[in-house]
Amino acid sequence: MSLLTKIFGRQTDPRDRFVPLWRGIVAIAREPQWYADCGVADTQEGRFDMLSAVLAAVIVRMERDEGLRAQAALLTELFVEDIEGQLRQQGIGDPTLGKRMGKLMSALGGRIGAYRAGLADTGDAALTEAVTRNVTFHEAGSTACVAERLRALHRALQETPNDALLRAEIAR
Repeated sequence: MSLLTKIFGRQTDPRDRFVPLWRGIVAIAREPQWYADCGVADTQEGRFDMLSAVLAAVIVRMERDEGLRAQAALLTELFVEDIEGQLRQQGIGDPTLGKRMGKLMSALGGRIGAYRAGLADTGDAALTEAVTRNVTFHEAGSTACVAERLRALHRALQETPNDALLRAEIAR
């Protein structure tokens, strides 16, 4: 590698390999079944709830594998970058952005813990409780429906090999 390449060359971003997976997470969280069949509120809050639930399921899967466990933070960084960009598009500026992002990250951390426990439990009570606390529904919403779909996603993720997971090729 030449000196100029070292000085001016672009280093690849380690998060780049997780971009397809991030896009896959977003696509799953936007599936109409969450909103039409399960009654998740199709609002900013409801979409954040589903995005964080699907991200939590993927992070739980990544934690299973030693090689991916340490890199789950890179996927979370993509989440932060995406959410921050959306908040900026909504006109939220620097004075309040940090506070807002802090609250959202705190919410994400709590949800990952709740879903980790719920998905690890073979019964439905812990997962249903996590959904009840962390998902915004409209009047006819069903926590059981969301819990069932999350459990199915979790099973599919467990069966997905690492290389396929990184390409967001989740067998469903």
